[in-house]
Amino acid sequence: MAQAPIQFDRASGALEGANLWERTAALALVTGSKISSHFSHMGYIACANLLRKTLPERNIAVRLNPDAVFEFPYGDGYWSKLLNRSYNYEDELELLFSDSIDVDYTLLDCGANYGYWSVLVSSRPFGAHKAIAIEPSGQNYPKLANNARVNAGRFETMKCAIGSARGTARLSGTKHEAFSIAGDPSAGGEDVPVISLDNLIDDGKVAASGKYLIKLDVEGVEIEAIKGGARLLQADSVIMCEEHGSDRSHAVSRYILEQTPLKLIVFDPRSNRMETVTELSILDRIKVSTHVGYNVFGTASAFWQDRIEALNAKTARRMQ
Repeated sequence: MAQAPIQFDRASGALEGANLWERTAALALVTGSKISSHFSHMGYIACANLLRKTLPERNIAVRLNPDAVFEFPYGDGYWSKLLNRSYNYEDELELLFSDSIDVDYTLLDCGANYGYWSVLVSSRPFGAHKAIAIEPSGQNYPKLANNARVNAGRFETMKCAIGSARGTARLSGTKHEAFSIAGDPSAGGEDVPVISLDNLIDDGKVAASGKYLIKLDVEGVEIEAIKGGARLLQADSVIMCEEHGSDRSHAVSRYILEQTPLKLIVFDPRSNRMETVTELSILDRIKVSTHVGYNVFGTASAFWQDRIEALNAKTARRMQ
């Protein structure tokens, strides 16, 4: 029988249910995150995953807020940064989610991994929104389904990949946070079903006329996913895509800017604003680290553009 998860509360820092070695490991994980944060957490995942091999196999349940619990294997290199209470995961997404509490939208969490954003966005402090978490990996999906279960089944899960059209693809990779259907089909892995964003309308999962925040963390098939969502992206939708720091051609942003009717928006740390991009050179300055991802936003919705402008105005007032 599996051991009960270790409990960690991000608000108070309380760690419960851990033995002495697990507590020592927590200190090492936090210290490693604080030190490596000065250089975009370079090397943190590898070191944490080495440490994990010395730990018993059990989960840690991290309380993100009073109504959100996120479970993952203790010592996981990608998610253990959450033990560092000063660490914020994908600030620019949280900025938009926090500002949209009063909007009646649905989150489409594509490439959901273990469901972090679905857990958070469906929680009361974030507005208790409807969320559909979509994850193709046979390794990741049970952990995603578990996070839906420990949060009272309040978001839907789907085991499939997102692409340009319905079909099947080969999912491969060595890191759970970077499984992709964009790799070589002969590279091992597993066959997974693929649907397009517009198939969610066809299948009655979402309405064509709703409001949507669409997180596309689909590891190299962002452009295919955008192609498969033409109808959904005509609605009041925002897509949130990851631009890899190592891609100096800014392929995803270039496609949004040059091949779609969407406005391209990025969070600029220099101005502390969500800036509408007309010239891709701004990304040369923003993408300072080659081993991390940077989120860019695309929308054709006047509603969401107005919200983002209002968010910028609020941010400016707070800084005065």
